[in-house]
Amino acid sequence: MTMKRKPGQESDHADNKSKSGAAAVKKKRPKNTYRETIEAILVALLAAMLLRAFVVQAFRIPTGSMKDTLLVGDFLLVNKFVYGVRTPDHIPILDAKIPFFRLPAFKKPKNGDVVVFKFPKDPKLDYIKRCIAVGGQTIEVRMGKVFVDGKPEGEYTELAPKFDPAEGRYVTRTRVRTPYGKTYVLRHYSERNHNGDNFGPEVVPEGHYFMMGDNRDNSSDSRVWRFLPGDNIVGEALIIYFSWDQTGDFWNLLDSVRWSRIADWIN
Repeated sequence: MTMKRKPGQESDHADNKSKSGAAAVKKKRPKNTYRETIEAILVALLAAMLLRAFVVQAFRIPTGSMKDTLLVGDFLLVNKFVYGVRTPDHIPILDAKIPFFRLPAFKKPKNGDVVVFKFPKDPKLDYIKRCIAVGGQTIEVRMGKVFVDGKPEGEYTELAPKFDPAEGRYVTRTRVRTPYGKTYVLRHYSERNHNGDNFGPEVVPEGHYFMMGDNRDNSSDSRVWRFLPGDNIVGEALIIYFSWDQTGDFWNLLDSVRWSRIADWIN
């Protein structure tokens, strides 16, 4: 049996189709530009936070404990991935501790590495020192000289002393070439008596590290607070991406930039 259309029924159906088509077109309209900008910023911030938390983080050198390798005003990139990412252990705003864990590492810190770590006495502070001995090795400091497993830290070459205006005194400088392929310069105060500068001998506990600054007479390190637990390791210092001499004239910023240090790999 054939149904007859009522007058006006066909036009109503057409109107419904046109309305649904308009709704479809409306849904396909591009997003609001303001909303797109906000979303892009949020995505970028999230990516930056993840990158900072798990891969690379920027650090600034606030003290002279690692002179001449690192100077006050150096800005570094630190590889947090290579030693195994350490997840956050507190909520910054609330300052509340939370459980943390460490992802598998590609390698462990080795002799001579420049390492960023959480200060054992106050984990809120980040320190940077050089790893001198690892778990199982014997460390000794004898009259200012370092011995690892009974052998000198490395092959020493004496350099010319120089005056450090920031510290107001002369320093002696010694280049060290270690058996582990590292080369760096040590500093000591010229007038200091090193007879009392002794430590050990002691064996470094497994899972711990003995850390020292290259500016040996101006560094709070494992000689003071002893061995660094492996859980405190943050990452390995990689490269200086910017360096600014804070003692320079503020109105002459270009001359205050240490251009020769930018892009220097940290050894």
